[in-house]
Amino acid sequence: MTKESPKLKADSSHLADCKEDVRYINRELSWIEFNERVLEQAIDEALPLLERAKFLAITSSNLDEFMMVRVGSLKLQQEENPHFVDPSGRTVEQQLNAVSHACQRLVHKQTESYTSSLESALNDAGIHRVKILDEKTPAARAAEQRLNEIEAVLSPQAIAAGGNFPLLPGLHLNVCVRLRHSSSCHHENNLEQAEDEYAIIPIGKAIDRVIWLPNDSKRTYILVEDLIQLHISRFFPGREVLECVSFRITRNADVELREDSAADLMVGMEEVLESRRRSRVIRIEYQGEMSQPMLDFLSAGMNLEDQDFYPIKGPLDLSFLFALHGLRGFDSLRDKSWPAQKSANMDSQQSMFENITKRDHLLVHPYESFDPVVRLIEEASTDNNVLAIKQILYRTSKKSPIVSALKKAAQNGKIVSVVVELKARFDEAQNIEWAREMERAGVQVIYGIRGLKTHAKVCIIVRREPQGITRYMHFGTGNYNEVTANLYSDISFLTCNDELGAEATAFFNAISGNSQLQHLQQLATAPDTLRSKLLSLIEQERIRSEQGQKSHIIAKMNALVDPEIIEALYLASQAGVKIELNVRGVCCLKPNVPRISDNISVISIVDRFLEHARIFYFARGGQPQIYISSADWMPRNLDRRIELLVPIRDRNCVDKLTNTLQCYFKDKTNSWVMQADGTYVRSVQQQSSYRVQTQLYEKTKQAAIAEHNSRLGEFETLTPKVDS
Repeated sequence: MTKESPKLKADSSHLADCKEDVRYINRELSWIEFNERVLEQAIDEALPLLERAKFLAITSSNLDEFMMVRVGSLKLQQEENPHFVDPSGRTVEQQLNAVSHACQRLVHKQTESYTSSLESALNDAGIHRVKILDEKTPAARAAEQRLNEIEAVLSPQAIAAGGNFPLLPGLHLNVCVRLRHSSSCHHENNLEQAEDEYAIIPIGKAIDRVIWLPNDSKRTYILVEDLIQLHISRFFPGREVLECVSFRITRNADVELREDSAADLMVGMEEVLESRRRSRVIRIEYQGEMSQPMLDFLSAGMNLEDQDFYPIKGPLDLSFLFALHGLRGFDSLRDKSWPAQKSANMDSQQSMFENITKRDHLLVHPYESFDPVVRLIEEASTDNNVLAIKQILYRTSKKSPIVSALKKAAQNGKIVSVVVELKARFDEAQNIEWAREMERAGVQVIYGIRGLKTHAKVCIIVRREPQGITRYMHFGTGNYNEVTANLYSDISFLTCNDELGAEATAFFNAISGNSQLQHLQQLATAPDTLRSKLLSLIEQERIRSEQGQKSHIIAKMNALVDPEIIEALYLASQAGVKIELNVRGVCCLKPNVPRISDNISVISIVDRFLEHARIFYFARGGQPQIYISSADWMPRNLDRRIELLVPIRDRNCVDKLTNTLQCYFKDKTNSWVMQADGTYVRSVQQQSSYRVQTQLYEKTKQAAIAEHNSRLGEFETLTPKVDS
C-alpha cells in the first residue's frame, strides 16, 4: 500500500481505535459471497430452466479458478510468510480455515440445488440424466458401443504400495479403484494376508463428459464417469473391485514467472505452464462415499490435509451443464435472444474513419455491437492511407478476426506493433501461439514489460490525410474478444482527438521502447499516475463537500480491494460526500458503518450479462467529470499492471455514459445491496420490476429503430467517378 498522506492520517485517526475488521472485509470471503449471489440465480425459479443450469455451471467454474488462484496463493503464503495478517485482521491460517469452511458450504449448496431441484426439473422438461441402464434398451446398447470406444482409449494405472503417484492433470476427472485378486477371496486362509491394491483411471478431456443416448420421448444422457463405474469390472479382469469412486484434483495455478531469471520471456512462460502442470495439489473432490483406506491412500499420494477433501453427494464439476444450455430445440427454456444492435450514431454506409471524423462514439456492449471495433481494424489493414497500427492484446478469441486483420496489415506493408501479454493467466498458451503467428506475418510483437502485466485496452491507427497525420483510437474497458463482447457488459470509446492521440502514442511507445513515460495531461496510467489521480479526484470531492459545494462519487467496477482507496472513500464519506458504488464482485469496503461510511452504499448486479465495465463519475462542484478504465481499484491493478484511465469529454458521450451509469442504481430485480457486515440482501420491490440490463437493451433497440426509420426517406444519388 502506498504511504498515506499526513492529511489522510490525521483525518482517519479515530479509526485507529477500531478493530481492523470494522473497516475491512476479507477479500477471499467477499469473493465467496459474490459466487453465492451467482448461485442464487441458479436457484431462482423465475428464470428459464436452462439459464438456471448455466448459472450453476458458472458457479462451478468460478470456484475452480478461485481454488487454483486464491487458495493456491494462500497455501504458498502459509509456507513463505505464515505470520502475515491481511487488512481484515486474519492470519493466513485463519483465512484458509474460514475459506475452507465457506467453500464446503458453497459446494454443498451447489450440489443441493442440482440434486434436489434442477435435475428433476430438467427431467420434467425432457432432458433426462440416467445413472443405470436396462440392458435390453436401445440406450443400453448405444452406451455399450460408446463404452467399447472409451475402453480402447483409457488406460488404468496400477499403483504399487509405496510407488510413485501418477502425475494427474488438474481439473480432469479420474476414477479411483480399490482392488483385490479374485483368488484371495476363495481362500479363507489368505483373507488376512491379502492387501488391497489401487488403480486410477484418468478420464481426461479427450472423451465427451456428456454421452447422449437414444430415447424416443426425451433427450437422455449419461455422464462418462457413471458409465465407467457401471462397467468397472471390464477394466480389471481377474480382480475383485472392492470400491470405485470418481474424483478430480485441483492444482495450484498461482505459479508466476521469475522474470529476473528469465532470459527469454516466451521460453519462461512455457516453463511456467509446465510448472503449473506439476504444481501442488490443493483440493480433491470425490463423488459420494469414500472408505477410510482410500482416503488415506489419496491423502498420502498427494500430501493432502483433511480440509483439502471435498465430498460431493452428486456429480462432480457441474460445468457439464454448459453442454445442456446449448441444446437445440429447447428455446423456451432459455432467455429470449437479445441480438446486439447497430449503434444509432454509426453510419454503416461510411467507413469507420469517416464515422469517427464526424464525432466521438461511445458504445455500450453487448447492447451495441462490437462490430465497429473489429471493422475499424479490418478497414485499417487494407486502407492505403494507413501507415501504422499499435495495439495491446491481453485476451482474444480462439479465431480472432482482429489478429487476422493485424497479420493482414503487416503483410500489406503497414508498420504493425502489438503488445501481446504472455502473462495473461490461463490464456498464456493461446497468446504464445498468437504471438508466434503474428511474428511470422511480419508484426512487431512486444511481450510486455518485465515485472508488470500489460492490461490496458487501446488501439491506435495512424493515417495519412490531406491535413496531415490523424490518429484514430479505440479505448475500452474489456478485451479485444468479439465472443465475450456478446456476453460482457463493457464500454468502447472511439475518437480521433488530437490530444488523446498524442498521449496514447506516447503511452504505447514508452511500453514498446522500454522508456520513461512522460507526464500526461489527459490520460492517467498505472503504475505511474493512476493511483494518485484517483486519490486526488476523491480528495477533491471531500474538499468540495466541506466547502458546501456539490459533491458526489459514482463508481462502477469489478472489485474494490485497495486499502488506500478505501480509506480515501471513508474520509470523503465522513465529510458528507454521497458515494454510490456498483461493485460486481469482491468488495473489501464496509458501507453504512457509523462514523466511518455512513454516506456510502454498495450494490452488486448479477444478471444474464457479466458486468465488466469500469466507469467513474465525480461531480466536481456541478461540472462533472467521467472516466472509463481498464483497471479495478485493486493493488495489483494500481501497482503491478500497465493500465489506463481515460477521460470522456464529448458532451454526447458524457451524457450517454452518465445515464448508463445511473441506470444501475435503479435496478430492483437483480441488484444486491451490501450490508455493513459484508452480506448482501437482494433489492426486490413488488411495485417495481426495473431491471437495468433489460432497460439498457430496450433503449439501445429503440434508438437503433428510430435511426433506421429516419434514414428510410433518404436517397443517395450515385454518379460516375471522374478521373482527374
